[in-house]
Amino acid sequence: MLVPFVDLAFLFFFSLATTFLMRKVAKSIGLVDKPNERKQHNGAIPLVGGISICISLLYFLFNNPDAIPHADLYAACIIVLTLVGALDDKFDISFKIRFLIQAGLSVAMMSLGDIELQTIGDIFGTGDVITLGWAGYFVTILAVIGAINAFNMVDGIDGLLGGLSIVTFGGLGIMLTYDGQYNIAYMCLIMVTIMLPYILLNLGAFRKKRKVFMGDAGSMLIGFTVIWFLLLSSQNGTNPPLRPVTALWLIAVPLMDMAAIMIRRIRRGCSPFKPDREHLHHIFQKLGFSSTQTLILICTIASLYSGFGIYSEIANIPEYIMLYLFIACFFAYFLLLNWFSNWEKKQAKQQS
Repeated sequence: MLVPFVDLAFLFFFSLATTFLMRKVAKSIGLVDKPNERKQHNGAIPLVGGISICISLLYFLFNNPDAIPHADLYAACIIVLTLVGALDDKFDISFKIRFLIQAGLSVAMMSLGDIELQTIGDIFGTGDVITLGWAGYFVTILAVIGAINAFNMVDGIDGLLGGLSIVTFGGLGIMLTYDGQYNIAYMCLIMVTIMLPYILLNLGAFRKKRKVFMGDAGSMLIGFTVIWFLLLSSQNGTNPPLRPVTALWLIAVPLMDMAAIMIRRIRRGCSPFKPDREHLHHIFQKLGFSSTQTLILICTIASLYSGFGIYSEIANIPEYIMLYLFIACFFAYFLLLNWFSNWEKKQAKQQS
């Protein structure tokens, strides 16, 4: 029992030391985030959270190559994503190039690792498990790209990406422990341990002058890791496997926020990938909540969603009920966003 604790403690301090070291490297090469009309913070902040997490993960996998199936393939994929994310942070790469690379990694995941979305469970309540056949390749690519960008788009205030990641990995770890998939559950704990130093620095625990941001390198790595673990645990044929619909509840907030924002942008005639200030955290702040209050509120909402997913899995609530409830929650969220947008426009007209 003591050995895993010592390993986790060492990994925590390894990640912490790596983050401090990479801060200096980032400043020397100009890998920093500068404030603008969308990014409201003080000074140039090093974008090294994702790079530090990647290095720490690679260190762990190098010393524990059997931690998860196809660890070498996973390691290669996160190296590519981290490099692409760092280049995007520095030079602002086109989203088309990023999507192409993410799709390529999806194909590598399926062809080399045999990890794909083959079944979506009994979502119609007929008792038959729905298999995707050849369509599974296309759906897997969409799932990978969607998960990566859901976590990328939610990274808007201090601590939010880290907090939502801990909720997801924590919930998934609990669920996989219940399912008896201990190796992947332990990897979830490893992810939380490695991310903690970043979260502490991001929230200013070591003074604000040592603050760091995750950057696209980190958000893409986290999103990819989430979908890798979810596919690995829900499509592996264990008894019982994690049901695919449960995954929706574990990543509910990033997924709903991304889908709602993209739909609203398209309805306005804008590109779905054009940045704006209409995410959930922006709305809470417009309502008068501070960044800390917003962080706590959103992480609480995410924890409730995740908790419901875990309860439903353990209580064996039918998959179709879980799916319909998820869709209902999304529509309620979408309608609330529209109501708030209309209310905000009326307030602006009255003030003018």
